[in-house]
Amino acid sequence: MESVSFIEEKKLIDALKAEIGKVIIGQDYIVDRILVGILTGGHILLEGVPGLAKSLIASTIAKAVGVDYRRIQFTPDLLPADIVGTEIYKQNTGEFVIKKGPIFANLILADEINRAPAKVQSALLEAMQEGQVTIGEETYELEKPFIVIATQNPLEQQGTYPLPEAQQDRFMLKLKVGYPMPEEEKKIIKRFTGGVKEESEIKPVLSRDDIFEMRKKVDCIYVDDSIENYVLNIVFKTRSKSQYISCGASPRASISLIKAAKGMAFLNGRNFVTPDDIKSMVFHVLRHRIIMSYEAEAEDIMVERLISEIMEQVNLP
Repeated sequence: MESVSFIEEKKLIDALKAEIGKVIIGQDYIVDRILVGILTGGHILLEGVPGLAKSLIASTIAKAVGVDYRRIQFTPDLLPADIVGTEIYKQNTGEFVIKKGPIFANLILADEINRAPAKVQSALLEAMQEGQVTIGEETYELEKPFIVIATQNPLEQQGTYPLPEAQQDRFMLKLKVGYPMPEEEKKIIKRFTGGVKEESEIKPVLSRDDIFEMRKKVDCIYVDDSIENYVLNIVFKTRSKSQYISCGASPRASISLIKAAKGMAFLNGRNFVTPDDIKSMVFHVLRHRIIMSYEAEAEDIMVERLISEIMEQVNLP
């Protein structure tokens, strides 16, 4: 049943989705989960082959949300200073001044993040976890809200570097972007070959204050003890002895799963979390946090299969 207190917010969310829908076709599932990240302060990792509009989704959402947006194109020759900034020596004054990098924005698109080596990827660690960056000896707070939406190509693609485990764990959700349905692709063809530049017509629907207000309401969504125990049972199962799992999910996974479920409940107009909210987010929260063993790789066992088996073993609350 829809919560009366969420009616105005739901109108805003519906208007936001309609604005995004002017450009993005057939990715409602992905858009909803990116909005969950924005509503809960979680970072998002989008994975898919080139040409599936991952970057377009992120940039369109940024324009519709109405926050300061920067795109960082990750390449093999990128340096950490190109992201966070650096100290520059001014000869005329004999002093060092700080030149801030593109990380100083509300929404960052880290495009093709796994095209850069681990040293560059790790430049995002402090920003994503603590909301700050260190340049030289000074630490600078990042303006809130601060969200990173990163895109990556599958590791089978040429010129990719695997993300370090610590880097992956900073992302609340890992979403896999798939191919559109035939009727959706037909609409995409018509839209993008008709000479209409609808992306430039995207208008901001939300403000920073709207985001902060919605986040307060998401934080207040009720989570029963039985739901918390359900999440703990799922996460602890990933840490059970298994020939296919070399390292289970961290406590950050439990926190992320609860927060993501709250965000999904909010999008559905409810002020309480249900087991279905957990089920709808569990794959996105866990797939990048479970480290598979060599046996699993040798037998070509996917992490999604293991998560499905775990979900079957855990009793519903």
